[in-house]
Amino acid sequence: MSQERLIIDGLQYSNWSREIFEQMREGGVDAVHATLVYHENIRETLLRMGEWKRRFEAHGDLIMPVREAADIQRARQAGKVGIFFGAQNCSPIEDDIDMVALMRDLGLLIMQLTYNNQSLLACGCYESDDSGITRFGRQVIREMNRVGMIIDMSHSAERSTLEAVEFSEQPVIISHANPSFFRDAKRNKSNRVLEAIAESGGLLGFSAYPFHLKNGPDCSLEDYCDMIARTADLMGIEHLAIGTDLCQGQPTSVLEWMRNGRWSRDMDYGEGSQHNAGWPEPLAWLRDNRDFPNLIDGLRRRGFDEASIDRIMGQNWLALLKNAAVPAPREAAA
Repeated sequence: MSQERLIIDGLQYSNWSREIFEQMREGGVDAVHATLVYHENIRETLLRMGEWKRRFEAHGDLIMPVREAADIQRARQAGKVGIFFGAQNCSPIEDDIDMVALMRDLGLLIMQLTYNNQSLLACGCYESDDSGITRFGRQVIREMNRVGMIIDMSHSAERSTLEAVEFSEQPVIISHANPSFFRDAKRNKSNRVLEAIAESGGLLGFSAYPFHLKNGPDCSLEDYCDMIARTADLMGIEHLAIGTDLCQGQPTSVLEWMRNGRWSRDMDYGEGSQHNAGWPEPLAWLRDNRDFPNLIDGLRRRGFDEASIDRIMGQNWLALLKNAAVPAPREAAA
């Protein structure tokens, strides 16, 4: 694989270790959007940031933080993997709009407005009634636009997603999900949503999480790449990216935290089946970060040219970060 190709994965939440960081480099991965939190509050979010600070210190020869798009190029030049933070829920700001700017200053580049359930900002994809963006949500969208924090609607319901696109003056993304035409899962997105995301200038990061793929863990690379090709016809190649949702080495307790948080005493099985109670078996062609070359080969075999592969594997993510993750100018001191 050419060392010139930029590879950015739009979502991972692994049991981070030096071994995983080494696998990223071996697979040619240049940057990863790492989930910082799911349901954690402000204090817990700061603790997660502290944990990452220690990782950057302990593994500084392999990884470095990304606070803006230019840091990804700096990481490449240094031979390191850039890590940029995202929140899969709005819990890091609790009910305080001032926390949006503060979290962005601390390095949070991306935030989902909700994770499956109704939040203070929007409605999640598992609720029976989609109430859309709330009054607080409109204010937060405006503030996220102002400070250069990217709006992610991966786990949001349809009306909420469409309204987020309508209210936002910046591109809206879906960092890790798939078209519902490929598999009818609650978190996968309709053609209407995908078209709206493209019209906003945003992108779709294709997920490799087996429960959201046709044939689950047995989904073939050929079928996956065909899904990407069909979506290119719908959205345009400039709006496609990768967001694998890799969760390497995580215990079942982490899966339970993702699904249940503190809101439920009963196990939430995601798609409503107890067969989904544990982690799925990994895809044969994407077991970990070392397998990214398999995906590139699959796209070639599907007929994508090298320029299009470059866009999907990283250039579209880089362009999005350059255009949307730009903080507002700081006010001069009085």
